[in-house]
Formats: sequence, C-alpha cells, structure tokens
Amino acid sequence: MTSIFAPFENGTRDRPFVVAQLGQSLDGRIATVTGDSKYINGDAALDHLHAIRAHVDAVVVGIGTVIADDPLLTVRRATGRNPARVIIDPRGRLPHDAQCVTLPDDARRIVIRREDSDAPLPPGVEPIEIAGSADAPLAPGDIVAALGRAGFARILIEGGARTVSDFIHAGCVDRLHMLVAPVLIGSGMPGLTFPTIENLDGALRPVTQAYLLEGGDVLFDCDLRRRQPS
Repeated sequence: MTSIFAPFENGTRDRPFVVAQLGQSLDGRIATVTGDSKYINGDAALDHLHAIRAHVDAVVVGIGTVIADDPLLTVRRATGRNPARVIIDPRGRLPHDAQCVTLPDDARRIVIRREDSDAPLPPGVEPIEIAGSADAPLAPGDIVAALGRAGFARILIEGGARTVSDFIHAGCVDRLHMLVAPVLIGSGMPGLTFPTIENLDGALRPVTQAYLLEGGDVLFDCDLRRRQPS
C-alpha cells in the first residue's frame, strides 16, 4: 500500500492480515450523546479510510453501525475496487434496504450470523454461519477464521467502536489506524473500551508512528503485534 505509513502485509487465507480503523476526537469521542458523528474527522482522514478500503479484500462492520449510519462502505474517495462488505448480524436485524447490501456493484455482500439463524437475507447476500451461545457475542477469532476460509486475506474492521474494541481485545488485530481530529466534544460516545485494568502494566503499548494529515487530523499507526517497553 503506497502511503505515508508502513505497507500492509499480504496475509493468507489461513492467517488473514487484519487492520482496524477508528476515527475520534481529541477527547476520545466518536459521536455526540445523540449519535451525531458526521463528520468528526476531516477530509484527509476520510480519504485515508477509503484508501484503506481499496487495499483490503473485505470491510467488516457491526449491525449497530449499519442501523445507525447506513454506510456505503465503498472506495468512492480513492482509486481501487470496492472490497466485499461484511456485516456482523447475530440476531438477524439487517434492514433489507441498507445501502451496503443494495448497492448495485460487483462486491460480495456477506452477513455473519449464528448457525441457528433463520432470518431471511436480502437478495444476493451470502450467509456465513458461526456457532455461538445465544447470550454471547460471536467470537472475533471465529469470524476472522471464517472470512479467511471464504477467501479473504486482508480484512478491515471498520466499526463501530465496540466491534473494533472486541477484535483488539481478542488479539485479532494486527494494525490499528487511529485517526484523531482536532476537536473537543466533551461528552458523548467513547471510542475504544476494554475490560477494566487496575495497573498500567496491563495497558497495551503498541509500537506506534504518528503522521500529521492535512487539516490537522493525526494518524496513529499502531502495530499491535509489537509492544513498547512500559
């Protein structure tokens, strides 16, 4: 991937390369208390997100993001092909008119759901069914493995914040691109959230490079496989 940051690895179907992306304010908010999030980050940050999409095989979002934002998940701000659009939807809540499944292009559209789900799918949408308890989220590791078997070697976990947090906490993310906007919101929805720790020895300290983007956004390119000394 040609850009200001280190290139992504290729990954394989047996071991996909997984990058996660999250955009937030200086004070760690991804939206206001009403859910307004368009747009915390500036144009350069949005261009960067679309460039990431153009260099992966599949982009993954949770059903909450689809319901709240109705994203397209395309590369319209960058050059390249649209990746497969993957929605994690354990309970069959996907609206059949969601843009990410009705957009008339050649990208694959996939819903990841529990193996006992019988919810009808929109036309042209492929199911990937995963075993799991009815009262627990689908395991991120199982999702990555299933997407690898489906032919995806590079995967972007795009949102929302809970989905990104779950994949990082499960150790399923190789790189995190955190885009921080020069704005203070002061309240609202937080970005990354992990289980509580009592000591900083339990904090993640990934090897990180920072890049200033046009307009003031800062990209933190975090290698989650490598740790800085505490």
